[in-house]
Amino acid sequence: MFDFLDSGQYDVLGAFWVTVQLTFYSAIGSLIWGTILAGMRVGPTPLMRTFGTVYVNAVRNTPLTVIIVATSLGLYSTLGITLAGGDSKEIGFRLAVLGLIAYHATFVCEALRSGINTVPVGQAEAARALGLGFFQVLTLIVLPQAFRSVVAPLANVLIALTKNTTVAAAIGVSEAALLMKEMVEVESDAIFLVFAVFAFGFVVLTLPTGMLLGWVSKRVAVKR
Repeated sequence: MFDFLDSGQYDVLGAFWVTVQLTFYSAIGSLIWGTILAGMRVGPTPLMRTFGTVYVNAVRNTPLTVIIVATSLGLYSTLGITLAGGDSKEIGFRLAVLGLIAYHATFVCEALRSGINTVPVGQAEAARALGLGFFQVLTLIVLPQAFRSVVAPLANVLIALTKNTTVAAAIGVSEAALLMKEMVEVESDAIFLVFAVFAFGFVVLTLPTGMLLGWVSKRVAVKR
C-alpha cells in the first residue's frame, strides 16, 4: 500500500524536518518582532504607535503567499539581497523565514496587545509613581503578566504558523508541501494515500503542540 514510501525515492522525513526548521526559526523571530510591535502600539510616542498600527493592519491583511513571493522576487531577484549568501536552497529558506516572521508577528502583536490590556492600569501607574520609565514598566511589570495570559492565543498562532509553512513551496523551499506536490504528480494512482501521509504528518506536528501549550496556559494563567 505504501510502496512509494518504502522505495526510498522520496525523503518524506527530510521534508518534514525542513518544515520543523521553518516553524522553529519563524516562531522565534515572530515572537521577538511581534513583542516589539506590541510595545510600539502601546507606547507613548505617536510616531511609533502609527508605524505599529499601519504595519500590523497592512501586513495582516496581505495574503501570506504575496509576502513570501515578494521576499523572493523583491529582495533576492530584484535587489540581490541573499541574507548571508549560500546556495539557492539556503537563500530560499531564509527568505521564507523572513516572510513568515513578517506576517505572523502581526498576530503575535495583537495577541500580546490583548494581554497587555488585561493588566490592571493601577500597576503601571504605581510603577511610574516609583520613577520607572515606560520601557521598565513594560518589560518588568506589564509583559510578564501579558505573556502568561496569552499562552493559548500564541499557541494558536504557532499552530497556524506550522501549517502556513506550506506556502514556502511557492518559492521552491523543499518542505513537506513541495514534496507532496511532486508525489501527487508522480504517484497519481496513490493520490489519496499521499494526502493521508502528509495530513498525518501535520497532525503529528500540531496536535501535541496544541495540547502541551494548552496545559501550560492553564498552569501559568494569572488568577484575578
